[in-house]
Amino acid sequence: MRHTTRRAVLGAGIAVAGSGLLAACGSGSGNSSSSSATPSPSADYLAPDGKEVAAAEAKRGTGPVRKVALTATPARLDLGGGLTVDTWAYGDRLPGQEIRVTAGDTLALSLANHLPEATSLHWHGLALRNDMDGVPGVTQRAIRAGGSYDYRFTVPHPGTYWVHPHSGVQQDRGLYAPLIVEDPKEPLSYDKEWVVVLDDWVDGVDGSTPEGVLAELTKGMGGMDHGNGGMQHGGHDMSKMPGMAMTGAKAPSPGPSGPPRMMMGATSPLLGGDAGDVAYPHYLANGRVPAAPETFTAKPGDRVRVRFVNAGGDTAFRVALGGHRMTVTHTDGYPVEHAETDALLLGMGERYDVLVEVKDGTFPLVALAEGKKAAALAVLRTGGGSAPDASARPKELDGTLLTAEKLKADRSVLLAERKPDRTLAFALTGGMAKYDWAINKKKYTPSQRYPVAAGERVRLALVNETTMWHPMHLHGHTFALPGGGPRKDTVIVRPGQRLEVDFDADNPGLWMAHCHNVYHAESGMMTVLGYLRR
Repeated sequence: MRHTTRRAVLGAGIAVAGSGLLAACGSGSGNSSSSSATPSPSADYLAPDGKEVAAAEAKRGTGPVRKVALTATPARLDLGGGLTVDTWAYGDRLPGQEIRVTAGDTLALSLANHLPEATSLHWHGLALRNDMDGVPGVTQRAIRAGGSYDYRFTVPHPGTYWVHPHSGVQQDRGLYAPLIVEDPKEPLSYDKEWVVVLDDWVDGVDGSTPEGVLAELTKGMGGMDHGNGGMQHGGHDMSKMPGMAMTGAKAPSPGPSGPPRMMMGATSPLLGGDAGDVAYPHYLANGRVPAAPETFTAKPGDRVRVRFVNAGGDTAFRVALGGHRMTVTHTDGYPVEHAETDALLLGMGERYDVLVEVKDGTFPLVALAEGKKAAALAVLRTGGGSAPDASARPKELDGTLLTAEKLKADRSVLLAERKPDRTLAFALTGGMAKYDWAINKKKYTPSQRYPVAAGERVRLALVNETTMWHPMHLHGHTFALPGGGPRKDTVIVRPGQRLEVDFDADNPGLWMAHCHNVYHAESGMMTVLGYLRR
């Protein structure tokens, strides 16, 4: 097996930086008080493995080393109910084995790539060192088939996170795992803790693959426009798709495979219109179909912390626990003022932590695929009673619904009041007809850079010009929602909405911003924020 060391990869990255693959080169610098909606490939940007990145990592300190070995490999997985699928996964389980560390630890993870194509590993939500962020073409070279890569960094903040590839549409296979960072000064008190990872599933069902789904989508809707892309449509050569150029991954399915998977007619007022692009055959909670759900056990009266992760590719989930109310304590790893609710809405990439005092009996934990007339299911059992049916829909799903904009950040993580030094306007553009998703009408290329400078307060103005919702994700930082809202790294932007979020530029490097609908991102709705050299 070929082993690619971290140093070798970074050395290769430095050599490529001058060509614009890892960092755009040239002369000039940005003005910290400027506003910009145009990428600036000619400016001089910090390298992902530069001295500034090393200095920022040194400030985080070093803690006990936690070693983890992970293997990305073809696998045959049992999803329950007699359903087995051939897919790709981390080992032989779904989700992949939980990674659990304590804030301040040094995580040393070796990823072995046994897949037939290149891959990578992104640490969703972590404000880690830039050269460990796991984005091929931006912060590292892709890990070749048969190779491996050593990730090593200080884990800075407690919270609920997850890992997945940033290579093509691989995330929509079985390549994901929860990452839990414990708080050494945990303020919450609870008796049990559960991690619930939600997913929409298509890979290996009747010959379908995510690459085949993408190929189908990119042919357009034949004149039925679900975005603002007009009535025209057309196909694309998959080998020339911008995401494929970014990752270096070779699509295993050059064209559509399996039955048609394009979703039509699914709507959600909660999401502002279309619910999604893909009609998935299955929805999973912790890798299980509703016919064979995972069962969590507790004693009546136990206080349980539940960490929810939406690892889906194209589905928002509305989550409720039958017979119970939930107290929300965190979103995207950061604490909020506690808020009670019957149900939660999670876009792809979002996470929520809740506390529940469990009652006596057996109850359905249902994650409704918003607008898609299907659901994922798990079961809570504290006593007797028959297990809920796979079709269970507790009344709490239609009760009080909590969304991110209704939350307030805990005082300990409030951003200080400050006017933005720079505003970056990101128009979310494109539509289903051409499947031409983009930011500011520019499809992603690895050389794109929107400039920021260290120490700035940066405002991102996310303007959704499409008729579809987008869960927008920023790497390496958390932003604050307006009016003292929660700190997050992923947020739903509804059709026609303008949402302004602020973050402090305190983590140097090159950082992706993109839609976390994996098919929108891979079709072009991604870009890069780059820290300017001083």
